[in-house]
Amino acid sequence: MTAQIIDGNAVAKQLRTEVAQRTAALKGKGITPGLAVILVGEDPASKVYVGKKVQACEEAGLHSVLERYDADLTEAALLARVEALNQDPSIHGILVQLPLPAHIDAHKVIESISPAKDVDGFHVASAGALMTGTPGFWSCTPYGCIKLLESTGIDLRGKHAVVIGRSNNVGKPMALMLLQKNATVTICHSATKDLKAHTLQADVIVAAVGRRDTLTADMVKPGAVVIDVGMNRNDQGKLCGDVDFANVKEVAGWITPVPGGVGPMTVTMLLVNTLEAAERVAAG
Repeated sequence: MTAQIIDGNAVAKQLRTEVAQRTAALKGKGITPGLAVILVGEDPASKVYVGKKVQACEEAGLHSVLERYDADLTEAALLARVEALNQDPSIHGILVQLPLPAHIDAHKVIESISPAKDVDGFHVASAGALMTGTPGFWSCTPYGCIKLLESTGIDLRGKHAVVIGRSNNVGKPMALMLLQKNATVTICHSATKDLKAHTLQADVIVAAVGRRDTLTADMVKPGAVVIDVGMNRNDQGKLCGDVDFANVKEVAGWITPVPGGVGPMTVTMLLVNTLEAAERVAAG
């Protein structure tokens, strides 16, 4: 059996079409969803990510503002800029690209963003809303994983999901989102004993640790759904995930590739969150 590929590019394209349609409807009411992206420093990967986010906004009809600052920008100046954007009615979402220079407290900066504009879903208020099942913004990468799972048509209710990884931006929120979909969730991490024993019981596996070949074919139950959040490089320098894709796809029922799986969804869910932020303002 060879797994069916969950095409992140196709799912993202469909969602972006819906975003463009809803954005056009909002514009008809005089509101253009606006996203402000702040980049501090010259991190090459951050520049690429920021460029993709701004381009995606423009293609979907959203208003985007990219603010670039030198790496020596003071923490106080960055906090002041975030506060000004909090007060700007034309901006519905604020994203401060991480990592920030070492002299700036990233947690303090994230917490300075208004929860109503926290479209990255990193604010403590957003995390709390997810935990309690109240309205907020879901962190973009795990939210994208949920959309990929939904695209398979598989009902997550009662399914056993194993999340490998416990980071604040993927592992923990992923587990909470799966719980909201009524899955039974196990979180595994670096201190887990006998990871294979857990993954072999899983109907759904989300690998999010940032280490290639974390999940191999002998660790997967036949027919399981495998979501690979990892972004690594193999010995040839090619992009790969946390999953041994070539072999796991011969066991799994569904699997995401890297690239072309979770990656396109992260930026897409940022657009969705920004649009929803604007829609909430429009609804009063």
